Amino acid sequence: MIAQTLVRTSLALLLAVVAFSVEADPTYVGSEACADCHIGETEAWKGSHHDLAWTPPSPETIVADFANTEFTLDGITSRFTQEGDTYFIETDGPDGKITKFPVEAVIGITPLQQYALETEPGRLQSFDVTWDVHEKEWFHLYPNLNLTAADGLHWTGSYKTWNSRCAECHATDYQRNFDAEARRYNSTFSEIGVGCEACHGPGSAHVDWADNKPVRNQAGLGTNGLLVDYASGDGETQIQQCASCHSRREPLLGGTPVPGTPFHDAYRLLPLREGLYHPDGQILDEVYVYGSFLQSKMYQKGVVCSDCHDVHSGNRIADDNAVCTQCHNEGGNDRFPSLPLEEYDTVEHHFHEPDTEGAQCKSCHMIERVYMGVDGRRDHSFRVPRPDLSIETGSPNACNDCHSDRSPNWAARQVKAWFPQSTYRGPHFSQTFHAARQGDATQVRDLIDLATYNALPGIVRATALDLLLPFESKQVADRTAGLLKDPDAFVRANAIALQRGAGPVDMVSRVLPMTEDPVRSVRIAAARELLAAPIAHLPDRQSKSLQAANGEWQNSLVTKFDFPETQLVMAGIGLRTRNFEGALASFKEAVEMDPQMVQAWVMIARIEAAMNRTENAKDTLSRALEANPGQQELLFLLRQLP
Repeated sequence: MIAQTLVRTSLALLLAVVAFSVEADPTYVGSEACADCHIGETEAWKGSHHDLAWTPPSPETIVADFANTEFTLDGITSRFTQEGDTYFIETDGPDGKITKFPVEAVIGITPLQQYALETEPGRLQSFDVTWDVHEKEWFHLYPNLNLTAADGLHWTGSYKTWNSRCAECHATDYQRNFDAEARRYNSTFSEIGVGCEACHGPGSAHVDWADNKPVRNQAGLGTNGLLVDYASGDGETQIQQCASCHSRREPLLGGTPVPGTPFHDAYRLLPLREGLYHPDGQILDEVYVYGSFLQSKMYQKGVVCSDCHDVHSGNRIADDNAVCTQCHNEGGNDRFPSLPLEEYDTVEHHFHEPDTEGAQCKSCHMIERVYMGVDGRRDHSFRVPRPDLSIETGSPNACNDCHSDRSPNWAARQVKAWFPQSTYRGPHFSQTFHAARQGDATQVRDLIDLATYNALPGIVRATALDLLLPFESKQVADRTAGLLKDPDAFVRANAIALQRGAGPVDMVSRVLPMTEDPVRSVRIAAARELLAAPIAHLPDRQSKSLQAANGEWQNSLVTKFDFPETQLVMAGIGLRTRNFEGALASFKEAVEMDPQMVQAWVMIARIEAAMNRTENAKDTLSRALEANPGQQELLFLLRQLP
């Protein structure tokens, strides 16, 4: 009886402690709770791209024509209708059959509006036929791909799953919650749309503070009850908060990080890779601003997002050139003492007729590229036009963006005539990057020099390290080992893989300490490299740090089991650890999600053949060819089987 009483008492105390902890921790309260006090900010935010990033379907949110309109492409007619308060899209579903789906979510407001449909309980898919707000017509985002339901890029495929690919940046406190075994989503959020707490963090303690209630003193919480203090003058906090969505990156967590989480603790930023950026770092694919901004002198000098954008409305703080001339003028700006004090909005600088497109600062210094069919985005590296580099590397330039009927040689001569003493015609990292992308091994020394040159932006140095991977050697490992202690976390993370060439002993001795790095993305990079390292025994501290880093890596993979790319990583782990059945299962999961992943099909067939399961290998290749008719590598491999 005494024992039972003690157990009940202990349990009651434990529950009380847990209840206090849950109650005391800040929780999300919704944007409406902020509106009464923050009237101006709320009015600016309402109707903004953030506010309308994700809304429920209604006459107030849907701007497209659902009055029995149609759009036909490649023999598939999609029909848009409304029945009462419900909007429907009738189109080819996951099985290729024409199916009628209710609209579950409205995405965005302008220049296009997209819609998400539920193809199975909890799984939302972004539909590819989209409404052009300005032209007031339906259009397809990928009209030249002839996508069918058997294609991973079809709107029902894994790359168009709203839960995994998009929702995190269109909601507040979003958690993906993917059940890998059941292949189902139980995604949650505090609020659809990018609300106040998406940037300021959970607001319950702040509401208590505003109501003169006591705020518990806990780590990370300011005296006003908020986790993030943007007024402190730490511009990097603001930039990294914006970058959490406005960047091309790989998530390391299972959903939206708590605001204030350092970027490299939540994401792995992608470097200036081929296919994403031009050799000189100009935007090519949809890379969402941060990677280009990191290259800019503005970033290096301390410019932050709110210097040009109103953070609540998302609009620029001034029109046309005025947003630039607030600093670039004869009087300068006290925050940026290195600014040259001169007039820029003059014909003597831009050499174009005033009030024309050519006289706009953005036309020369922020090239525009169109994504999603109609959405123009500008490069935020704020670069000086270099048509001379176009000649050598094939990178575009602002001059020929407008004067497309003229050559880069013409543009280079014109710029030289305008600015004969310019310092912007010397060597540039793009010359080395362009050659290295072609596989030119003579660029190794120059790549190392770029990586170790501290005056270059960190993203450029990290990209040089990334480009060195095909040329790994002991010399490369030794020359770049010092970068494992670089102040820039992105550089440290990209330096780790190059230590493969150092030899097992040196690699382990150099990389193992990185499992104690203060930044999660660096620790994960270290764990990845140490996976198959010949480590027999470690001191207790190092063993614990390696185990912890491995746990972080594993968790980051588990949260992305719905990505075919993650299944390839899992398959690679299986191969490196000689767990061939595990590798086989992951490759099979990858092609289930993306039937066009030819290399995964090839690896399945090779593993099956190596395990003397020839018939399985033949069956694999037959199914692979059904999904990829006429694919030469698959046909060649099939002919090699007995």
